[in-house]
Amino acid sequence: MKMASLSIYRGILKRTVPAAFYRLLRAEGEEEFLKAWGNFFAVLCERGLSESFADCLTGTALFDENAFSLAAAGGAQEFPPALLKGVERDLRIILELSALTPEDLLYDSPIDNPETLHLPAWGTGNPVKALQGALKDCIASMANYYRENGCGMYARYRAFIWRDSSIQPVAFPDKTRLSDLKGYELQRQMAIDNTLAFLEGLPANNCLLYGDRGTGKSSTVKAMLNEFYPRGLRVIEMPKESLMDFPKLVDQIAAIPMKFIIFIDDLSFSKETDTYAALKAVLEGGLAVRPENSLIYATSNRRHLIRETFSDREGDEVHRGDTIQETLSLADRFGLSINFMLPDKARYLEIVRELARYRELEERVPMEELEAAAERWATTRGGRSPRCARQFIDDAEARIKRGMPLE
Repeated sequence: MKMASLSIYRGILKRTVPAAFYRLLRAEGEEEFLKAWGNFFAVLCERGLSESFADCLTGTALFDENAFSLAAAGGAQEFPPALLKGVERDLRIILELSALTPEDLLYDSPIDNPETLHLPAWGTGNPVKALQGALKDCIASMANYYRENGCGMYARYRAFIWRDSSIQPVAFPDKTRLSDLKGYELQRQMAIDNTLAFLEGLPANNCLLYGDRGTGKSSTVKAMLNEFYPRGLRVIEMPKESLMDFPKLVDQIAAIPMKFIIFIDDLSFSKETDTYAALKAVLEGGLAVRPENSLIYATSNRRHLIRETFSDREGDEVHRGDTIQETLSLADRFGLSINFMLPDKARYLEIVRELARYRELEERVPMEELEAAAERWATTRGGRSPRCARQFIDDAEARIKRGMPLE
């Protein structure tokens, strides 16, 4: 009855483990109880939490999105007294539930002589750190956690993708860090400075990272996420074919007290389309503009995002110049455009040397040998680029550690 009466934190009842535990508490007949017991123990084991039920159950409160967590994540220091009473009551119930042992449930179960069944038992363990100690202190600890980490799925995850008209978390995002990227320091610093201004609440621009393939445009965005997510940055990747859904996306994040980069990778258009017009409206001039807690970062191999042929400039259109300008105007609507060009041979080999030192390979193989192998690698793969350098170093590291010669 207490679990059913949760109010502020009733959202945890939708989570898998609490929902399975709730069904176990409600089970009445022998068969229903045994099925609920088996299901609950199974979901605990699937999550590797068979020895730490208390940590699991109380942890759901850390990631719950509710009136209290949203207000605290937004920086609130004071809360309505009625809200705090509801929070206190709910947290007390959650802690009480998390302390229940298998023996407690079997004591009043509908099973006669349950010891003969040898039912699997879970370990209770301890609550999460924020919910250890006096309850009043726990409330303050929870509020601090939300202020530092956000709430809901945005506290649990850092990367997201727009799919099926909803924001879905990415459980295993790219782990690239800024320290992993070599070369293009000037270009990367421009993106970093713009992002830091955004995180600090200062004016910042939508950003277009354009240039040759394999130069680290997308990796720069991913690395900034991994660098700055502790400061409240989150990234939502939006496929370009879904740009018509932009109003739906911003409606879902506008009230979230965090900073979002809406990431559009490999942006280009073969001709003016509905998605082209939608992006123009989003960047400047439409009613469904991006909220203040978001920026758009796009990558493209093209400075001018619409593919244009000479035949496009021919024909009998009276105001052909206006049409040409229209096709070039989209890129101009990004306040910040950063160019990533392929490196020459000297810069390519410099990137190889930096990566080799970063991986501590120069201590095992002469740098001249690495450089010669890197140049052969680039020749067979159609050109020099930071991506090519990284792929070579990955291959070289594996060969060196296996005692094999470089090709």
